[in-house]
Amino acid sequence: MALWRMLPAQEMYGTKLVHHDRPLKYRLNAFTTSLIHLTICGIGTYSQGANFIVWTYITDHYVEILMANMVISFTASLYLYIHSFGVDCRYPNPELRELAPAGHTDNQFYDFFIGRELNPRVTLPIFGEVDLKSWFGMRPGLTGWMLVDLAFMAKQYRSYGYVSSSMIFVTSVQSYYVLEGQYNEAGFLTMRDITTDGLGFMLTFGDLVWVPFLYSTQCRYLSVYPTPLSWMQMVTTSVCFVLGLYIFRASNSQKIIFRTRPSDPRVAHLSYIQTKRGTNLLTAGWWGISRHINYLGDWLQSFPFCLATGLAGYAIIPAGHAVAPEAFQMLDGRQVVQGPARGWGVLFTYLYAVYFAVLLIHREKRDDALCSEKYGSDWQRYRKIVRWRIVPGVY
Repeated sequence: MALWRMLPAQEMYGTKLVHHDRPLKYRLNAFTTSLIHLTICGIGTYSQGANFIVWTYITDHYVEILMANMVISFTASLYLYIHSFGVDCRYPNPELRELAPAGHTDNQFYDFFIGRELNPRVTLPIFGEVDLKSWFGMRPGLTGWMLVDLAFMAKQYRSYGYVSSSMIFVTSVQSYYVLEGQYNEAGFLTMRDITTDGLGFMLTFGDLVWVPFLYSTQCRYLSVYPTPLSWMQMVTTSVCFVLGLYIFRASNSQKIIFRTRPSDPRVAHLSYIQTKRGTNLLTAGWWGISRHINYLGDWLQSFPFCLATGLAGYAIIPAGHAVAPEAFQMLDGRQVVQGPARGWGVLFTYLYAVYFAVLLIHREKRDDALCSEKYGSDWQRYRKIVRWRIVPGVY
């Protein structure tokens, strides 16, 4: 948070608030903040190698850090829920506070989970006003994910004396995913997380716990069982990642250009439906293929992380036993083999891709319900033209 306040930042306005017809201002420098973290860790690694205290502390105290983040997320969620009852619902109010469209129902548990207030902000000594949703969403979870990955890479080196091709691949693509997202932080201001969803337990727990600890599962696994990747496997997983990244970025870029510069030659020829609300719904290009083609791209990016672990599962044999065939020998004499554990680890290392698919389907359903209420008969007409929800020909 100190880096967020002290480093130079791009200041931008987000989407106009529904009940105020005014936007909130955001301070964007997540990318440079992460570069500072990486520079500090790079200097430490150059000086102390894989035994740099940041790397050893993360892996040695993994469970404690996980529990601390869980406590913080629960505490923050409870504070946010109670704080939301201070929103002045006589819009517009001078504080520009609003309740999320789906966050104030008769179900208190659901409201706590989904978030009552749309864009809660707090004013802290020294730091000033902080938008909690954008800060949680772009900083501790994403940067933490990258640092946990690197810590497990260092652990693999401490255990085996080398870093496997699978570890290099997963750490590289996940770090790129994080840094590319933070570099394009302005795009986050147009996403549903900012414009529509409240900040409750779902996003708070997701940002502080789910992202850094579930998303780093593959590197945690590979730190113990350093699965090697063949050139063919490397090419296959890389193509899958690049394809997903291209679909995600190209579709979102097309949507933004159509919204902001509809006369641009890249989108001017595309067909669309003009709604009674005065906005337009694209029915061609990427958005003519499926209603959420960007979700397909996002999911495809996640799948290679899991593929790099292969048919996961391992068992650790204490030092002094006979060397098992195809065992990985740790520097302390222990051996790591798959044996009868082969395949059971898939439940662990592939959970990310399964969860991400469920998350995107759930989000698409909420989007569909919201758009149906927002556009009425125009949305029904749009659904007849663009039939598929996410995956063309499948769903």
